[in-house]
Order: sequence, then structure tokens, then C-alpha cells
Amino acid sequence: MDAAEIGRSYAVGWGTLAMINAGLAQSKGRSRLAWFLASLLIGPLATLLIVVIDDPKPRAAGVTRGA
Repeated sequence: MDAAEIGRSYAVGWGTLAMINAGLAQSKGRSRLAWFLASLLIGPLATLLIVVIDDPKPRAAGVTRGA
């Protein structure tokens, strides 16, 4: 394996992890795009944060954001 091939494999793995993290974040009620972008930057640390941080509190019924 040459350096270019290793680099491509690393990038594919990192991108795959970012997509998995986006799905995990969405399943926990968080922003899919925000966590995807965070995962591109911090990778496995983002996975840890998604899993460890408590789920966001649900909003009360009938309450809207901004008025």
C-alpha cells in the first residue's frame, strides 16, 4: 500500500464515521447536519459526545420557537 492509497482509505473511513454519527445524532433528536460537520472535524470524539451527552429535553406541546 502506498501513501496515497492509505490516505484514501483513511478519508473514506472518516467520512463513513461522519455519516454514521449524523444518523446517530438524528435518532437522539439532534441536528444531523451539525453533527455530520462536527464529525468531519473531530471524528471519534464526536461519537463519544453523541453517546454521552443527555438527550435534549422535548418541547412542551403547543409551544413554538420564536414568535
